[in-house]
Amino acid sequence: MIASIHQPSTSTFQLFDKVLLLSYGKSHYFGSVPELAPFFDVMGHPIPLYTNPAEFGLELLNVDFAQNQKAAMNQLEAMQYFWQNSSMSRSLSIEIGSSKNRASHETMDLPKATRVSFITLIVALVHRAFIKSYRDVVTYGVRIGMYLGLAIMMGTVWLRLGSDQRDIQPFINAVFFGSAFMSFMAVAYVPAFLEDHATFIKERGNGLYGAAPFVISNFIIGLPYLLIIAILFSVVGYWLSGFQPTAEAFFTWIMWLFLDLIAAESLVVFISSLFPNFVIALTITAFANGLWMCVGGFLVPPSILNSFWYYGFSFIDYQVRVIFPPPCLI
Repeated sequence: MIASIHQPSTSTFQLFDKVLLLSYGKSHYFGSVPELAPFFDVMGHPIPLYTNPAEFGLELLNVDFAQNQKAAMNQLEAMQYFWQNSSMSRSLSIEIGSSKNRASHETMDLPKATRVSFITLIVALVHRAFIKSYRDVVTYGVRIGMYLGLAIMMGTVWLRLGSDQRDIQPFINAVFFGSAFMSFMAVAYVPAFLEDHATFIKERGNGLYGAAPFVISNFIIGLPYLLIIAILFSVVGYWLSGFQPTAEAFFTWIMWLFLDLIAAESLVVFISSLFPNFVIALTITAFANGLWMCVGGFLVPPSILNSFWYYGFSFIDYQVRVIFPPPCLI
């Protein structure tokens, strides 16, 4: 076990087996703690009585705050020269050389390391993400509860709509609400993804994997949870609102919400990757979802929506667009 410690107490310093003193990238001592004081005595820098050896050594090796920099640097070079020519340093060099020779022979006998395959990387990342997903309730657990509450609210507000002419507009509003707010609340995924993104940046810097395995594994692990959210939301909100009571219409609604959630969460991943800051990612994602609400055709019919918004944004709106009656209303 290796520890880097700065100016430890005497009792803490005595707990270490060996100590390495470094200054300006060069070693000035490497040996046992009890041998440090005799080494300083021989070098001409005896440790005063009742003085912490670590503190004394630090004052000798740290020349940044010395009043006479030239004299301090000369003293430091003399200490380093004394260590290099000491018997301890020579025996240590011989030991290191023999260890290198043994290691080189052992390395030749080892099988060549093989790179981990792309699929293996994805499987490992999915497994880790799965463990994190059920341990971290904020990632999906809280969101499932949030969407269930949203479904109860929707089902009780649009409770048992009938088939009269006056119920057509409330039905359309319910379709809009189910799509718009389901996708809008995907912003809750921003903090969880930013946490994963920060881990990815560190691990990519260490050469463990690239962006493709991270993005693919993140996409795969989200699919079952988003499907669960779509099903739970539909089981509550669809039947309470009184949509078309057929299996085809119900499962079409579920698939539509599921794809809507995938697109919304993909938008969160895209924006959070470009702007890995919580406030910025949250703001831009919320703005984008507000834009999709405006150009989807529910608030402003496509027939009167101006050309800039209609041709520029309405066709890439992943929320439902008013082109044909949704199956739940047919």
